[in-house]
Amino acid sequence: MSDSSDDDKPLAQARSHERVSKAADKALDKMAPSKGHTKPGISLANGPVTQNPGGSVARPTTNGHTNGKRKASMTNGRGKSYKDASSSESDSDIPLTKRRKTSKVNHESSDEDQPLARTMPPKVTASQIGEESDSDVPLGQKLQKEKAAIEKKAEKTAKAMRAEEKKEATTKKSKHPVASDEDDDKPLIVKRKSKAAPARKMNSTKKEESDSDEPLNKKAQAKKAKSRAVVTPAKKGKKAAKPEQTQEDIEAEEEEDGYRWWEDPSKGDGTKKWTTLEHNGVVFPPDYEPLPKHVKMKYDGVPVTLDPEAEEVAYFYGSMLNSTHNIENPVFNKNFFADFKEVLDQTGHGTDRNGNKVKITKFEKCDFSPIYEHVDAERTMKKALPAAEKKALKAKKDEVEAPFMYCMWDGRKQKVGNFRVEPPSLFRGRGEHPKTGKVKKRVQPEQITINIGKEATVPAPPEGHRWKEIKHDQEGTWLAMWQENINGAYKYVMLAANSDVKGQSDHKKFEKARELKKHIDKIRKDYNRDLKSDMMADRQRATAVYLIDQFALRAGNEKGEDEADTVGCCSLKFEHITLQPPDKVIFDFLGKDSIRFYDEVTVDRQVFKNLRLFKKEPKGDGDEIFDRLTTAGLNKYLGSYMPGLTAKVFRTYNASWTMSKLLQEMKSTGTVAEKVADYNAANRKVAILCNHKRTVAAGHAGQMEKLQDRINGIRYQQWRTKQMMLSLDPKLKKKKGAEFFALSKDISHEWIKEHQAALVEEIRVKIHKKFEKENEKRVADGEKEMKAKELDERLEVADELEAKYKAENKSGKAQPEGKGATVEKLEQKLDSLITREATMKTQSEDKENNKEVALGTSKINYIDPRLTVVFSKKFDVPIEKFFSKTLREKFEWAIKSVDENWEF
Repeated sequence: MSDSSDDDKPLAQARSHERVSKAADKALDKMAPSKGHTKPGISLANGPVTQNPGGSVARPTTNGHTNGKRKASMTNGRGKSYKDASSSESDSDIPLTKRRKTSKVNHESSDEDQPLARTMPPKVTASQIGEESDSDVPLGQKLQKEKAAIEKKAEKTAKAMRAEEKKEATTKKSKHPVASDEDDDKPLIVKRKSKAAPARKMNSTKKEESDSDEPLNKKAQAKKAKSRAVVTPAKKGKKAAKPEQTQEDIEAEEEEDGYRWWEDPSKGDGTKKWTTLEHNGVVFPPDYEPLPKHVKMKYDGVPVTLDPEAEEVAYFYGSMLNSTHNIENPVFNKNFFADFKEVLDQTGHGTDRNGNKVKITKFEKCDFSPIYEHVDAERTMKKALPAAEKKALKAKKDEVEAPFMYCMWDGRKQKVGNFRVEPPSLFRGRGEHPKTGKVKKRVQPEQITINIGKEATVPAPPEGHRWKEIKHDQEGTWLAMWQENINGAYKYVMLAANSDVKGQSDHKKFEKARELKKHIDKIRKDYNRDLKSDMMADRQRATAVYLIDQFALRAGNEKGEDEADTVGCCSLKFEHITLQPPDKVIFDFLGKDSIRFYDEVTVDRQVFKNLRLFKKEPKGDGDEIFDRLTTAGLNKYLGSYMPGLTAKVFRTYNASWTMSKLLQEMKSTGTVAEKVADYNAANRKVAILCNHKRTVAAGHAGQMEKLQDRINGIRYQQWRTKQMMLSLDPKLKKKKGAEFFALSKDISHEWIKEHQAALVEEIRVKIHKKFEKENEKRVADGEKEMKAKELDERLEVADELEAKYKAENKSGKAQPEGKGATVEKLEQKLDSLITREATMKTQSEDKENNKEVALGTSKINYIDPRLTVVFSKKFDVPIEKFFSKTLREKFEWAIKSVDENWEF
């Protein structure tokens, strides 16, 4: 049965037939060999997209244009879209009417017949998943086998969990009979209704398991509540002779131990998020301060005086001349100048020093460098401020913002997240954003809606202004909102990540993924069956669920028809998929945040056959692959298996389930650094098996170079220590061999000289900073500053070291350092340096292997944080090695709620 009607989809140029005829089905079978079966689910390409010098990806031969070539679309703008990602908050609490509306812009396709040169991602490497590169078994086969084994375990677990639930339900019924023998004569549907009734009386929505293939619709609230630790379990027998706690005692304990909301099953059940809410509104950015009179933008070499409003826009651009990534982007410059020119037209452009009007019409003639030089000088001055002055400025800022940092939510003090209104600037965006460079206008109080309790005092707007609206939306978790001018998106002031409300949201997300454990086998069984359905809508839906489950594709349009404009699985078009028989599919489209998604995958033969059917003539570029499926219909279907199940839950489930299986089999030993590397290897394997990836960061090569320099620095210290050992005992060269004392091949004598100069300079900088800090303290204490002579005396240490290095380079020998230097002591120092080198090499290899997979995203958003806590406790690794302070606050519920034996 289809969950979406033909009316749900906008009319396309070409549309699939309602039913799949047997003749068409057989014809497709004849087009490709059907023998054999490929176990799918592994990406053949992983990591960043790099230039392929070999030419282009092969064109499909089964896409409805056998003898023709499909038009290039990714470079001409067709299908480009963007979903605003300025807020990472869930939209579940945002009113539907406030969600952004967008319209699709159609661009003409290129008429070029020649195929475009494509870019290809590198293959997954064996080292990325901890395998030996010289293995006889192909890496792809290894990964496919591992994924298949993990899925098999998931199937067994789901069946066992449902059997256990069925057993518990039977036991409860035997203790509390609610139906008579007469029920046996009733139709099955009547039986189900009568059996469901007592469950509702017990505040449970769980239904009896049946042998039917129909999806189950059940909740696990009772199961969740049972699995959580109970704060005060009921005691049997006599009551303990303990004085009754007063409300003050309870509150005091909560303040001391923290509120353990995850142990309170009553929280998060309803839609009403709060009863009382008080806060102080938002902090606005300071007004623009005009530049000094001598600092002016130049036009055609002439300094120009601008209206303050226009000057502010020029300031935005001038202040970021060091951001070459943006100012060298033609789209960024075009959008900026269009908005700048609009402001200039409104304010009368500019004037020269004689008051003559200067009309600014060409971007190429604009010179913003005087503005940048002024801004850069200000930045340098701020960095050079004495520590005491910096501290005073920060204290003043904190004092102003203190009233806005917290709110009272149902009587509890909660930290507010983004209480500052975004300052005006130039929009940058992510990926190939078509609006990059446009001016983000200053937000006024008249644009802001405040959400607050009815009994609370409404915060006062800035003098002379008023709020747009005051609301009392108890179903929303936002405190304030406004609409920005770039994409028309709504910005929300929410609670901080470590607040109870945000923690409950994360907890609920991962518990929903845990609930999917019970149903995943039935879902997979059903979609594999429906891949061969006679109904086109069912076949399309099954294929979409397969792609979402196996390859972590986003559903697309997940935020509603009025907002969605990014390409996802349900909105894939003809040109986004290339088919290569017998079972290879190439995805190439602009996905979330306008970032290109490119992947090559092997799929089940039936899936390949279906995609070929969905691309059948007369479909062509611009036509939808899944033209009889909507995201809303897909999620409605998934919701029939369990409440709240949507396409996005699969990403969380697959990542967490895979990680949990890897952790169960893991035996991590060695140093803390080696254990962290083991965790990262597992995380990396999860990212590969679940098809999560990223492009290599722009600064990765530079970071690796610095890391290698640090490793070479340790190798230099080892070599120098060995030279000191020779100075004490020249016979060691014969005893240990000349090779032991030789210089590492990775460093040269030229590098050594550069490294020595850097070490000397580093000491000089440290001495200068310490000297200045001590002088600042003296001034603060009312004492006299030290004279420059004192600094010169301290700098003699650096001068002596510089002279020592020169002497060593000349003689080729190193004199022992320190009092009572012995060969034994130097050997101990050498052992320490060797250990440090090994640790840094492990970190370097780990970093290199992580460059192509999104470990941070995987660890924070998709892998249940409780699994990271389990690893931390099981292998005795400080949780600080995995979670920063901010993340430890965000995941406090996970850190405090599980031990090393917890299972996902």
